[in-house]
Amino acid sequence: MNDEFEIIYKATFHRYYANLLFYATRMVGEEEAEDVVQDVFVELWKRQESMEIGEQIQAFLYRAVYTRALNVIKHRGVKQKYSSAVEELNQERTAFYHPDNNEVIQRIENRELRNEIREAINELPDKCKEVFKLSYLHDMKNKEIADILGISLRTVEAHMYKALKFLRTRLSHLWLFVLFFFMR
Repeated sequence: MNDEFEIIYKATFHRYYANLLFYATRMVGEEEAEDVVQDVFVELWKRQESMEIGEQIQAFLYRAVYTRALNVIKHRGVKQKYSSAVEELNQERTAFYHPDNNEVIQRIENRELRNEIREAINELPDKCKEVFKLSYLHDMKNKEIADILGISLRTVEAHMYKALKFLRTRLSHLWLFVLFFFMR
């Protein structure tokens, strides 16, 4: 262990920890933010032989927190998708044993609608898709999205405008959905 690295490491920890925790909390919430920031500092410690702590440490730390927070968000999505699939399977099993024709038809239509919306969102350009998902699926404000992605507020607004315009056109046959969902 390098004594000089340990001193610099501790100073870096004390200097940036609170701000990184605040940043991570805005992205993933209080419950997981501390784990995200601690993981970043553990990784920094593990890399002590191959890394110099210098002027660019702040950029490294914020980028590492951003990346780990996105991984947490993605993991939540996978976990939520799995939970939703299990719940849907249980509901389908119940519907099979206790069929109500109207409910079954409605569920099929809802599933088809969700799939069509998901496909339309996936057709968006990558940046538009990322901005749209952070806004609508993670309920983030434009300012938060700009801070997280390191782009201007105007750029976020432009991406949102482009995404919404595309989705309105692509999903125009679902006019009621478009009216309620995209007009918020």
